[in-house]
Amino acid sequence: MTNTLIVLTGTRIWTLNDGTEHPTGFWAEEFVAPHRVFTQAGHTITIATPGGVTPVADELSLAPAMNNNDEAAIAELRAYLDKSQEALAAAVPLADIDPAAYDVVFIPGGHGPMEDLAVDPDVARILEATLDATGKILASVCHGPASFVSATRDGKWLFEGRTITAFLDDEESQAGFAERAPWLLESRLTQQGAKFVAGPAWAPHVIVDGNLVTGQNPASAEPAAEAVLEQLGR
Repeated sequence: MTNTLIVLTGTRIWTLNDGTEHPTGFWAEEFVAPHRVFTQAGHTITIATPGGVTPVADELSLAPAMNNNDEAAIAELRAYLDKSQEALAAAVPLADIDPAAYDVVFIPGGHGPMEDLAVDPDVARILEATLDATGKILASVCHGPASFVSATRDGKWLFEGRTITAFLDDEESQAGFAERAPWLLESRLTQQGAKFVAGPAWAPHVIVDGNLVTGQNPASAEPAAEAVLEQLGR
């Protein structure tokens, strides 16, 4: 049995550089698609958040403009979220998580991780224990790698020299947030020493570096989860 930990942002706001609190949460597709993939593969899934708060989906992730105006796709996302409410409400505090108990750690995005997971010491602890650990896989998608920025090992940034991808500065600009964001994820990860590999804006793009799997954007969520299953099979 594969034990999978899904780490979700617990915040409902993202503080912009002018102090404005922008409503946020996790990005619906980035939770739904991997959760479905892992469930169908028979994984035992635990959801965790900072403080064990019940995570919420960013309503922007359910807007027609963010889903190619596909109302059927939006209805499917909402139905899956409704079905998952009990599991989301049972989120475990990150402080209570023993990373040794999990084979997979998967961190979806949404702007929320820029607010809380980027500075959460328990996320950093879980990442440090999982990256490069034999038999374990660490995966994250879109803004999820914001959780990487404060993780260290022996005083060195954990992801220095690692090949990764995440939400692009160009995608942030196209989404209308680049000039208001306190910092940009692609720039931050690159400045800290990651080998950042960008794909075309908004297209699925997944990078695998050892036991580390990263996806660029919402469209990369399902392919990233499938890459996790492929790595588990090796």
